[in-house]
Amino acid sequence: MFDKNKVKLGIAQIAWTNDDMPDLGKENTFEQCVSEIALAGFAASEVGAKYPTDPAVLKKAMDLRGLTICNSWFSSFLISKPYEETEKEFIRQLDFLKAVGARVIGVSEQSYSIQGMLDQPVWEGKYEMNEGEWLMLAEGLNKLGQIAKDKGMKLTFHHHMGTVVQTEAEIDKFMDMVNPELVFLLFDSGHLSFAGINPEKVLKKYVHRVGHVHLKDIRKEMVEKSRQEKWSFLKGVREGVFTVPGDGDVDFGPLFEILDEADYEGWMVVEAEQDPAKANPLEYAIKARKYITQKTGL
Repeated sequence: MFDKNKVKLGIAQIAWTNDDMPDLGKENTFEQCVSEIALAGFAASEVGAKYPTDPAVLKKAMDLRGLTICNSWFSSFLISKPYEETEKEFIRQLDFLKAVGARVIGVSEQSYSIQGMLDQPVWEGKYEMNEGEWLMLAEGLNKLGQIAKDKGMKLTFHHHMGTVVQTEAEIDKFMDMVNPELVFLLFDSGHLSFAGINPEKVLKKYVHRVGHVHLKDIRKEMVEKSRQEKWSFLKGVREGVFTVPGDGDVDFGPLFEILDEADYEGWMVVEAEQDPAKANPLEYAIKARKYITQKTGL
């Protein structure tokens, strides 16, 4: 189905240790995490808080296991802080990623985000940007995207629950405003499904502008419970809203077909933040790897 030379599989380290809630997986070391990623048959991971901050040390550890770094999260604050502050941090992270072999950076606008608030229900109180803020966001990302492009890198934008770009209308407006040559979409099946958006519809519309893919599954009954009981985003993670592909309710078959038909080239990364005490990271990584192989041949 997919060309193995064009599409490669990674898995996010967040299943081993959660950067937002460090008590989840605090016992899991960096070495265990990357060793189990390799053991499960993946080719890469994203960057986590426990990962070495010296690029030479990190690259050596990954090389020893036949792995690479494919991406990392980057928090932008383009509508709430001076642009220069975000640009400085962006360049620092970009240079680090390039040094360890990545060619993609995943940006999420974190101004006024409620995703990290333990007591704030994710279903209410989300910040809505005004037209001036929309313009600041788009123009700022276009500038950052140009910096990335000049360094041989690609800026991908992560729509995310609890942030200023969450809904289908917000994703559409965002994609209409940014420069398609400079800013790409980080397509996340789980965040779309969690928000009540059909991921197939969004992917069909923007597949040729996708620069990175997160394969995240959801458990519908837990999503509904989170809505009814007004959980925060982080409580939803703890309670098992998310899981790996093939273990939840997202239909990945059509998504793989759309990506394949569009000749997608890049990384597909399993990302399923759960409590590792409830969902053993290696066990679930192997489960995801087998499912993706069955569906895609990768």
